[in-house]
Amino acid sequence: MLLSLEGASKIFADRVIFQRTSIKIEEGDRIGVVGVNGAGKTTLLRVLTGELPLEEGQRMTKRGLTLGYLRQNSGVTPSNTIYEEMRSAYAPLLEAKARMDLISKEMEKSSSQENTPLAEEYAKLEAYFSSNDGYNMDVHIETVLRGMGFGEWDRNTLCGSLSGGEKTRLSLAKILLQKPDLLLLDEPTNYLDLSALEWLEQYLTSFKNSLVVVSHDRYFLDQICNRIWDVTQGTVKAYPGNYSKYFQIRENNYQEQLKNYQKEQEEIEKLKDYIARNKVRASTAAMAKSREKQLEALEKERTSHPLPPPLLPVRIRFRFQDGPVENVLEVKDLSLRAGGLAQGRKLFEGVNLKISRGQRVAILGKNGVGKSSLLRAFMDQHPLEKGQFRWGIGVRPSWFEQESEHLCASHTVLEEMRSRFPRAVTQDLRQTLAFLQFRAEDIEKEVRSLSGGEKARLKLAIMMFQSPNLLLLDEPTNHLDLMTREALDQALEEFGEAGGTVLAITHDRYLLNRMPWRILELYPEGIQEYNNYQDYLQTRQAFSGFEERKTEKIKKEIKEDPHHKGKKQRALDASRRKRYGDVEREISQLEAMISQKEAELSPEIYSDYQKLQEAYEELNQMRQDLEARLEEWADLESELKEGL
Repeated sequence: MLLSLEGASKIFADRVIFQRTSIKIEEGDRIGVVGVNGAGKTTLLRVLTGELPLEEGQRMTKRGLTLGYLRQNSGVTPSNTIYEEMRSAYAPLLEAKARMDLISKEMEKSSSQENTPLAEEYAKLEAYFSSNDGYNMDVHIETVLRGMGFGEWDRNTLCGSLSGGEKTRLSLAKILLQKPDLLLLDEPTNYLDLSALEWLEQYLTSFKNSLVVVSHDRYFLDQICNRIWDVTQGTVKAYPGNYSKYFQIRENNYQEQLKNYQKEQEEIEKLKDYIARNKVRASTAAMAKSREKQLEALEKERTSHPLPPPLLPVRIRFRFQDGPVENVLEVKDLSLRAGGLAQGRKLFEGVNLKISRGQRVAILGKNGVGKSSLLRAFMDQHPLEKGQFRWGIGVRPSWFEQESEHLCASHTVLEEMRSRFPRAVTQDLRQTLAFLQFRAEDIEKEVRSLSGGEKARLKLAIMMFQSPNLLLLDEPTNHLDLMTREALDQALEEFGEAGGTVLAITHDRYLLNRMPWRILELYPEGIQEYNNYQDYLQTRQAFSGFEERKTEKIKKEIKEDPHHKGKKQRALDASRRKRYGDVEREISQLEAMISQKEAELSPEIYSDYQKLQEAYEELNQMRQDLEARLEEWADLESELKEGL
C-alpha cells in the first residue's frame, strides 16, 4: 500500500465532497478520477497530497513515499531557463555530482593514505549517482522535452517568457523527470497538441510507478488506467478497468437498480389494489389488514432504496421533422484568408467537398489552418476569397460555434432563449433548459457570468430547440464534463440513425473512435480524406514519422549539441516568442473590450439607430481585430513548434 484514506470525510466550501470514505492506492495502480464538474476531484487530489486536512478519518502513506503533483495551471521558476528548470528535477543527483567533483579535486591534492575516507565517500556517491542513471540525465531531459513539444526550443529561453499553457507543459515535463513513487496529475492533457498527447500516453503506459489522474479525456483514460474512481454523491466509488469498462459497469448497475425499483413498484401497486378491493368486505378484511402490514414494510424499505438517479443527468435530443435532399452540401474550389481580409494570410485553397444526407464528417487539421473559418464561411460569417458552396434543398443547419460570441452577454439564460424563440411557450423553453441541467435559479443568471461548460450547455439547448437536420459543431466537447459528453455522444448517434447529418471539428478521440466518421484533414493546399478514424491513425503513424525517438539517436544528437542554434536563429526565435506573448495579451484585452462593449448595448441604445449602428460597427471592428490576432497567434505557435 502506497497511500490510503480510512473513514475519511472532507468538506470544502460548505459542501460534502466525500464522507466516511475508505480508498487505497497500491503499487502499480493507474487510477483515473472522474465526476461531474464541481464534484470535488481536485479537492480529492489535494487531500491525497496532504495539502488539505480531513474533517475526520486518517490519511496514511508508505514510509519514504515520494509524490509528484501537477496542479491545473502549474507554474515554474520564472528566472530559470528551460534547461535549468529541467535540471532542477535532479537536485539530489546534482548535489551528489558536485560533491563527487569536489572530492576528486581534494584527492588529487592529498597523499594516497589520506585518500581512503574520501575514496570511500566518492565510491558511495558514485554508486548512488550511477544507480539513479545520473550519467544519462541530459538524455532523459531531451527525451521528455521533445515529447512535450519543446524539441526545437532554445534551452536558454527564460521560463518567465512562456505562456500559461507552456508553463504547465514544462511543469509536467519536470515532474515526469522526477519519477516519483506516486504521480498525481490534474487535467494534464489540457495544453497538449495531438503529438504531445500521444507521446504522454506512451510514456505513462510504460511508467512503472503508480498514477492518479483527473481528466475529461475519455480516450486518454482508456489508454492508461486500470482503475477508476467516481467522485459522486458524497463518496468515492472504485471501479476496475479503464473508462469504457467503468461506464459499462455503471450502466449495468443502473439498469439492475432500475429493474429492482420497478419490480418493487409493481408489487406495491398490486398490494394497494388488493387492499382497496378487500378491506371493506368482512370475509377478506383480515387478509387486507395483513397486506397493509406488508405494504408498510415495503414502503419503509423503499425509503432506503429510492429511484436511482439517471445514469446521464443531461438529456440531449436533436429532432427534426423533414430531412433535406440527398446532397446536403457541395463545395467547389473554396479558398479563405485570415480575418476575411484581402491582405490576410491565406488559410487554405482548392477545397472541394460533397456531403450527403446522414453522413458524419469530422474535420481535423493543425491549429491555424482555418477549420473554424470554414464553418463560419458556411454560415456566411466569413467572406470567401475564391470558389463557392451550395446547400441542398431543405437543409436546416444549426451551428455550435466555439467562442460563444453569438450569445448576448447581458441576457439571462431564459432571456437568451426567448430572444431566439419569441413564439415559443415559456414552459417549453424552461423544460429544454432543465434537460441541460439548468435549475430554476440558473436560468436567471446572466450569460456573462456562466462558466465555459454552462455556455456550452446553453448552446446545445438552443440547437435542440431549432430542430435542425444538419449540425455544424466546432469543438463541442471542450468544456463539457464526462457525463455530458456521454449524453452528446448518444444524441449524435441517435441523430445519425434518424438520417441527420453532422459536420464537426473535434479532437475528441473517444467520440471519433466511438462511431463511424468520414475524416477530412484540412491542409493549406486542400483536403485529404480518410474512410474512418482508424484509417487516419494508421496512415498518420506510417508516414508522419510520429514514433518516439530512440534513446541512442537522442544521445548522438546531444553529442552534436542539438539545442544550441545559430545567433540569427536564436534572435529570430526570441523575436517570435516576444510577439507570441504580446499577441496573447492583445487577445485578452480585445476579448475584455468586446465583453464590455456588448454589456453596454442597453435598451436605450436600441432606440437610437445611429448610436446602435456606431456600436455595432465598433464591435465588428473589434471582432475582426480579434480574429486577426487569433490567426497570428496560431501562426506563431506553429512556427515556434516547428522551429522555423
